[in-house]
Amino acid sequence: MSMVPHGGDLAAAEARWGRPAKGWLDLSTGINPMPYPVPAIDPTAWQRLPQHDRLRALLETARACYAAPADAPIVAAPGTQILIQLLPRLRPGARVAILGPTYGEHAACWAAESATVANVGSLDEAAAAEVVVLVNPNNPDGRIIGSERLLALASDLAARAGLLVVDEAFAEVTPRGSVASEAGRPGLLILRSFGKFFGLAGIRLGFALGAAAEIDRLARLLGPWAVPGPAIEIGIAALSDQGWQDEMRARLSAAADRLTDLLTAHGFADRGGTDLFRLVEHPEAARVWDRLGRAGILVRPFPDRPALLRFGLPGNDGDFVRLAAALSVEP
Repeated sequence: MSMVPHGGDLAAAEARWGRPAKGWLDLSTGINPMPYPVPAIDPTAWQRLPQHDRLRALLETARACYAAPADAPIVAAPGTQILIQLLPRLRPGARVAILGPTYGEHAACWAAESATVANVGSLDEAAAAEVVVLVNPNNPDGRIIGSERLLALASDLAARAGLLVVDEAFAEVTPRGSVASEAGRPGLLILRSFGKFFGLAGIRLGFALGAAAEIDRLARLLGPWAVPGPAIEIGIAALSDQGWQDEMRARLSAAADRLTDLLTAHGFADRGGTDLFRLVEHPEAARVWDRLGRAGILVRPFPDRPALLRFGLPGNDGDFVRLAAALSVEP
């Protein structure tokens, strides 16, 4: 198991607070609580090994969805986590700068493969690195680095055989900030997560786009049949459903605004986020986290930054009412 703290650990929550009578309202992740409706799947997808023609269709659909070039090298994986774990093998022993604070698995995975890892607060501090890693928009504060600066950095790194890794796990809610349209150029590797925006994290699906050398290496490391047949079929359906995606972006934006208003009304200071989660500050954040946990509502704390909490989106009116009621209870 990963030693990096993550949201969504309901077993640990129950060990601390017990099982809530109403069940858990899990707001500790950045996963869309209004998931894509899973289509009927041909039974043969469960019975056969994943078919190469369907995998090709998935990759073509992903390129189109992400506005990547039609010939951009791309590989599918069982979630982006495995790609994050494999990336250090592309540049063994590299000097790596990770723009933080951000998703903790990036630093942990590079360090585990003997890279020299520096957590930096700005891209200016990453000048000497051979590999630069950033999440865009960032988790947990939603920081966005402009595409022009990212592409300039990728060009600089490519000139010295370096690599810029842009983790676009939350880019679906702000697609104009993506650099996937430049996929294939030297020095740039892009990660895209499927489960967060589509609310289907359990099927484990993700993609890497980049230059041919890196993508071919990742494909060899993943081996054959890395993505299950049912995940391929669901991915093709969801990634090609532009109408659902456009409607969902509007719904998520409205829900994020509603959540921000609710938290602000209860004394939280907004510290950023995306339309899938909000980061807030409160002087009694630890007590709020515990009070919500006792009410069966799990949010994400940050032990190294104890005044902060991250709230995922409630999925419906009832969940908003439940959260509002729990926040209104006096400590």
